[in-house]
Formats: sequence, structure tokens, C-alpha cells
Amino acid sequence: MIASAGIAGAFARARGERRAALIGYVVAGDPDCETSLAIVDALTAAGVDLIELGIPYGDPLADGPTIAAAGQRALAAGIKMADALAIAAEARARGAAPIVFFTYLNPIDRYGAERFARDAAAAGAAGAIVPDVPLEELASFAPPLRASGLEIPLLVAPTTPPARAAAIAAASSGFVYLVSRLGVTGAGRAPDVAWASGAIARLRETTELPIAVGFGISTPEHAAAVGAVADGVIVGSALIDAYAGARGADAARRAGTYAASLRTALRPKNTAPSRG
Repeated sequence: MIASAGIAGAFARARGERRAALIGYVVAGDPDCETSLAIVDALTAAGVDLIELGIPYGDPLADGPTIAAAGQRALAAGIKMADALAIAAEARARGAAPIVFFTYLNPIDRYGAERFARDAAAAGAAGAIVPDVPLEELASFAPPLRASGLEIPLLVAPTTPPARAAAIAAASSGFVYLVSRLGVTGAGRAPDVAWASGAIARLRETTELPIAVGFGISTPEHAAAVGAVADGVIVGSALIDAYAGARGADAARRAGTYAASLRTALRPKNTAPSRG
């Protein structure tokens, strides 16, 4: 049986347990397809609610060194868009948590937006995050994806003016991705929880969507602190660091152990999240 139906189901499950959803990011095909599948299986077993599956790309503007290196390993292994789609399809058939692709506009344009939307939906994906699509171009970019039933979570950064943040939240679907700090992804600097708390409060005045926080979350303590104020906690670089250099069952074990430590830290809140 395929785990929770879509993004809404993932957040609803977490909300029902009075905790934030745990979202794990991995790069498709890093270091190979079979290891990717084993890692996704392990993350699902560890209680990860939603999986961001990165499609490797040679010029990833938002990616820090860990995720960029994972993408290069996947590209060196010959991973292409079709392979990422196949990994998602097999993972979902094996009961994986809902999958949201994380990619950039260039790979989608090269593959064809309508073709990508059709094939991603056929693979069982729930959505796609495309961080380099400006809000102003969303109206021309989004229709094929939305017609295929894919959600499009959009990013709000610390530098985003309040009016634009509200517009981004209004245009998002699935959830709003709140970037907790300036710069690229990476586990080197802790998330600014105080800032995130205020930003979440402002966003909740404009949207009913769940708000997930990413960038800089690397420890159970980070996850607990962010999870106390957000609807979702996104972990990428630190998760990849946990299994980097390993393959197969060993990589899956490392990923699962690390994810389980984060999942344990997301204890029930005193009150259920107000959105979702």
C-alpha cells in the first residue's frame, strides 16, 4: 500500500499526531539508483512524512556544497530525468512516503514541461519545487503541472518583502517553503528559529497552507526547535552527509538511523498546528 495520499495527507497525518511533518531531501541516483531506492525505503520506515527527490543538475543555484556534490555524483553515474522519474515510480510502488521533485527550470525545459508534468504524475509524484521560477513567470509555467495534479510549493526567503511573501504564499500549492536563513542549503549554520517564528506568523495571516521550514536544520535539537513553530521541518544536506560515501544497505541504514533521530525529536505539540 502506498503511504499517505499526497502532500495534504502527509501534513494531515502529522497534524493528527500533534507534531510537525518531517521532510527529507535526497538526490535521485546518488550514488546509484538502487541505493536511492533503498534510502527512500529507509526514510519511509523511519517515519519521514514527505520526500523531496532532487533531480541532478549541473548548475544548481540554491544548492550548497553537500547537495551540489551529491548531484555531481548522480550525474557522473549517468542519472538523467528519466532515471529520476523511474526511481520515484518504483519507490512509490514499494510504499514510499509521498514524493515531491526538487528541480530547476532548465531540466524541465529540456525534457518538456508538458511531458515532465505527465510523466511525474504517472510516477506517482505529488508535486514539484522549482526554485528558479519567478513568481511573475508562474502563470505560464504552472498550467501543465497543475493540470496533471501536481502541487507547486513556492519558496519565501528572509529577504522577501512582506507583500511579495503574501503573493508567493497565495500562489503556492501543497505547502509554503520558508527558507530559514540567507544563502544556499547546508548544515553549517543553525536556522534562525526566532525569525522563522515571526515569518510563519505573518504568513499564516495570508494562507491556510502548511508552512515548512528548511535550510540549516541538521540536529534533532534544530528539528525540535523548528518543529515547535512550523508545520514541517525540511532536512537535506545533513541527511545526505549521514550516508555520503556509503552504498546499498549501509547507506540506507545510515539514512534511516539519522532520520529516526529527527523523527523522535518531533514530539507532540501542546496544541495542533493551526494550518494544514
